[in-house]
Amino acid sequence: MSQKTKPKVAFFDFTSCEGCQLNKLNLENHLLDVLELVDIVEFREAMDGRADHYDIAFIEGSISTPTCVERINDIRRRSTILVAIGSCAVRGGVNAMKNLMPIDVVREAVYGKDKYLFPTLPAQPVSAVVKVDYEVDGCPMTTQEYLHVLTSLLMGKKPIKINHAVCVECKRNENECVFAKGMVCMGPVTRGGCDALCPGVGQYCVGCRGFVDQPEKNAALEIFRQHGLSMEEARKKMTMFNAFRWADR
Repeated sequence: MSQKTKPKVAFFDFTSCEGCQLNKLNLENHLLDVLELVDIVEFREAMDGRADHYDIAFIEGSISTPTCVERINDIRRRSTILVAIGSCAVRGGVNAMKNLMPIDVVREAVYGKDKYLFPTLPAQPVSAVVKVDYEVDGCPMTTQEYLHVLTSLLMGKKPIKINHAVCVECKRNENECVFAKGMVCMGPVTRGGCDALCPGVGQYCVGCRGFVDQPEKNAALEIFRQHGLSMEEARKKMTMFNAFRWADR
């Protein structure tokens, strides 16, 4: 990044709840420091500005309509670095659960007799359509991980991508395993980096950060079965945030 001018940063939302964008506004003590380092030129949640080029574009949400495809390609052409933030942008998120059913069935269930008025596609992560340079996991993304990625990029460094399971962070933090409390947790196959946030407050991991590389899915399904879930219930738990890549991961 140029030292003479602030990098131009923009935020865009696609099919999502926009929780990751709102989470950026929760930076609180860090927000003024961030604004000293970058020039935010587009951010629908907070301003009306527009720009022709972005040094860094942060993308929230999955790609699920023809309009989404056109728009993300336009943003990619005008961005030097493109970062997917949150589960929807990184892996299709909960939106991709619709991919497990015929698209016409989904359209009928959602729109009824008006289903042909709303063009829709199977939900896809941003990387399925355009080149993504970096990713920030989570639903929503954590502000700590977002700050790590942003500051790394501003310093010209490659952000670190965590590839250990949430269970590693539970053990490091000396959390009581929620399996021992009768819960069924996705921690054994879910990518860490959240500091085991949910198990740390007594809740089970739902897998919003996606699978670790080469997850032992069959072993996880067997563990879930041993803890009382039917195979169908276990698969639903595994695909809640991972439906897009369920077949090939």
